[in-house]
Amino acid sequence: MVPTVRPRRSVLYMPGSNPRALEKARTLAADGLILDLEDATAPDAKETARDAVCAMAGRYGKREVLIRVNGLDTRWGHDDIQAAARSACDGILLPKVESADMVRRAEAIMTAAGAPATMGLWCMMETPRGILEAAAIAGATARLHGLVLGTSDLAKDLHCAHTRERQPMITALGLCLLAARANGLAILDGVYLDLNDDEGFAYACRQGADLGFDGKTLIHPKTIAAANAAFAPSEAEVDWSRRIIAAHTEALAEGKAVVVVEGKLVENLHVENARRLVALAERITELSDALKTQESNG
Repeated sequence: MVPTVRPRRSVLYMPGSNPRALEKARTLAADGLILDLEDATAPDAKETARDAVCAMAGRYGKREVLIRVNGLDTRWGHDDIQAAARSACDGILLPKVESADMVRRAEAIMTAAGAPATMGLWCMMETPRGILEAAAIAGATARLHGLVLGTSDLAKDLHCAHTRERQPMITALGLCLLAARANGLAILDGVYLDLNDDEGFAYACRQGADLGFDGKTLIHPKTIAAANAAFAPSEAEVDWSRRIIAAHTEALAEGKAVVVVEGKLVENLHVENARRLVALAERITELSDALKTQESNG
């Protein structure tokens, strides 16, 4: 199972057919990038975009880089996976996944193309059938690293409204969260479409963080900072986590399984979460420092 402590607060879709955008992404403070060969790339540009994306995949420093390929049922899907498997990306994102068999078919293509063992598979969860198969999909293979919600396509298929609270999609979000966590996977929330609604976007990020998502997928660089803030542990949370880790460690040395810190009972389950938050904060700092170094080096 892949650990979820890698920063994934903000994961930005970048059109694979836009070389200028692909280059610009090297300067952005997103934790991750999805280089998109599917929806953001026109049919007559897909093969050229494939070459460009695979060439750029290793040029984004410590950011996590995924390549979203075209579906296996399209004329580009098989070749996209083969090419991405030979690139320097961190993972391949499959669109509209609806079965565990679809995941294993993609994995077989990756393996035959020589994909390294560290390269992950990610699944877009964006259809009613896919949501109903979430548990099977999430357990399909050890190469699976995470799930990505495609809430726009899901809303279209459900014939539901995009409300502020997302009540029509709460069941789908919950099923995917359960499937991801049961299998130790990362999980990213869907995009927010109204770029002029800053308050609505901030609310969506808070809701996603409260539900348990690791971060949010984005469609514009202007939303990176808000997503990074919403999905990062606060200074107070990190400080409290460090204190209860220290107190619990001291208690264990004295043969005690629990300890009271500032009137609150602390046991192992609290310490496990505290360690996760501290590790996440440290990785965020490392990523931020790496980006500053990259900027100073040009």
